[in-house]
Amino acid sequence: MEDKTIIGVDLGGTNIRVGKIYNDKVTDLYTRQISSTGIEQKVIDEIITSIKKIFNNSILGIGVGVPSVVDVEKGIVYDVQNIPAFRKVYLKDILEKEFKVPVYINNDANCFVVGEKYFGAGKNYKDIVGLILGTGLGSGIYTNDKLYMGANCGAGEFGMISYKDSNYEDYCCGQFFIKKNNTTGEDIYRKAVNGDNDALEIFNEFGYHVGNAISAIVLSVDPEIIILGGSVSKAYDYFKNSLNMALDTFPYQNSIKRLKIVVSKLKQVSILGAAALYFENKK
Repeated sequence: MEDKTIIGVDLGGTNIRVGKIYNDKVTDLYTRQISSTGIEQKVIDEIITSIKKIFNNSILGIGVGVPSVVDVEKGIVYDVQNIPAFRKVYLKDILEKEFKVPVYINNDANCFVVGEKYFGAGKNYKDIVGLILGTGLGSGIYTNDKLYMGANCGAGEFGMISYKDSNYEDYCCGQFFIKKNNTTGEDIYRKAVNGDNDALEIFNEFGYHVGNAISAIVLSVDPEIIILGGSVSKAYDYFKNSLNMALDTFPYQNSIKRLKIVVSKLKQVSILGAAALYFENKK
């Protein structure tokens, strides 16, 4: 990866972040809001303008992470969250025509796990799950030393698996605090830091549910390491004990003993993960 300069693009529902990666570091960064409710061409123009801010002749490729379903082979982006006009956009073709370098596009959860593989806690592992505990529950799977996406780029949607009265997503991300406790994760975290017993108990319950989700993941793909990301992962110290207690009931304890669960320490992981798509496709 050394001596290769790649651009990583993190396209969100309200803003775009573009970074230049050289020698495993983000060396240049540009951020701006996008016209979420604008027409398709307006948003495309804003993406192109943002990339141009840091693009130069040293750039070998561009990786783009999006919160949506992607036809990875053709680089078609479908139904981007919070950008209504982005229903079916041939983004790879558009950007390659504009910048004359290879462009790789994938969803943000896959970018997370690829970023951890190339730049973070997953460097020394071949079988990895990146589990994002954020507004929703997302995950990316890296197995047998390559990104696994399934036939339709839909692999790793563990949040949609039925659980209790709904699914894992309702119990294992920020939605748990809103739907089940009528508050926000930020509020519960602040109270937990101050030693509030009710908040600590809520995190205990949350950890139990996440532990059950991890059990389902281990039964499905049996990773060496699970790397937690997303805003809620910052509170890991408050729910890791109950998470581990839930794993104590796992039927194959040898697998659990060998499993590593860590919280991502990678800064700018979304940009690094998007850029890592270049290396993943070139190896």
